[in-house]
Amino acid sequence: MAKTIVVIGGGVAGMTAASRLADLGEKVILLEREDQTGGHLRQWDRLFPNRRPGYEVLDFLMENLEHKVDVRCNQGISSVSQQPSGFSLELEAGESLPCDALLLATGFDLFDAHKKEEYGYGIYDNVITSADLEMMFRSGQKITTRQGDAPSRVGFVHCVGSRDEKVGNLYCSKVCCVTGVKQAIEIKEQFPGAEVFGFYTDLRMYDRHFEEMYYEAQQKWDINFLRGRVSECAENQDHTIVLKIEDTLTSRPLKMTVDLMVLLVGFVPSPETLRLAAMLGIVVGEDRFLEPVDEHTRSNFTIQPGVFLAGASKGPFSISNAIADAGEAALQIHEYLRTL
Repeated sequence: MAKTIVVIGGGVAGMTAASRLADLGEKVILLEREDQTGGHLRQWDRLFPNRRPGYEVLDFLMENLEHKVDVRCNQGISSVSQQPSGFSLELEAGESLPCDALLLATGFDLFDAHKKEEYGYGIYDNVITSADLEMMFRSGQKITTRQGDAPSRVGFVHCVGSRDEKVGNLYCSKVCCVTGVKQAIEIKEQFPGAEVFGFYTDLRMYDRHFEEMYYEAQQKWDINFLRGRVSECAENQDHTIVLKIEDTLTSRPLKMTVDLMVLLVGFVPSPETLRLAAMLGIVVGEDRFLEPVDEHTRSNFTIQPGVFLAGASKGPFSISNAIADAGEAALQIHEYLRTL
């Protein structure tokens, strides 16, 4: 008899795991708090490193769900309790939902750039985040300053909310560097004559073809990467942004004016992930992401039998790595259910 698995979270990892479990013959219910599945992928225009349209991956994931998975959107969870034969979820709509296993694929939130007041997000007109810029690309609109002008100089600030002791996030978010490189190239595609700068701590181009993309940005598009920390920003009367930078290679202070400044924001754990972890007694790491039983050999298992993890609930993941991790989680759950 088919077992019932509830997948909590309808982003990349949740959609992948749900469809794989259904293919393995399990009964799957996918719960999503928002009004549609897709998660952060819905806000992405083109994906690194090959800059394919994000909708291609989204369409693939959605098609795999069709007619196989019971997808329920706008479904919040009030409580979760362990039962002799599995778990019982109380939904905000009042329904009780029994299941044999749970998969937490609750994803991540983006760091709130307002917390870095020295960068002026929400204060200065022409300071935006990488998420804001990606939505502009996705909408097909021409990138301009808030005054409607084409930018002639654009600065990208790396590690906003990541590797930053002041905000309590010591970890690397993994995808900010390559996002900055991708978006810098896209700015140059729109404005070949613009000067584009990336201000970085260390460029961590960790995955396949990422380094090649970085070389392309320098050699083909003449994008300038400066190893330095932006310490302070201010707005001129013409709404351009003045940056004060410490060049950490030469130990010299720099001062630069840009028309548009883009903050490359990192990942943070979602409050919903932490709330569910507290209900289920799942271990939370020092970085506030969820801890598996063993990072190397049991990375989808939790200390609670029948509760599994996938994707960015455990930490920063790229889309391709989240898909791979979710596929592995589905296999682990399928094997676990055979033991019941």
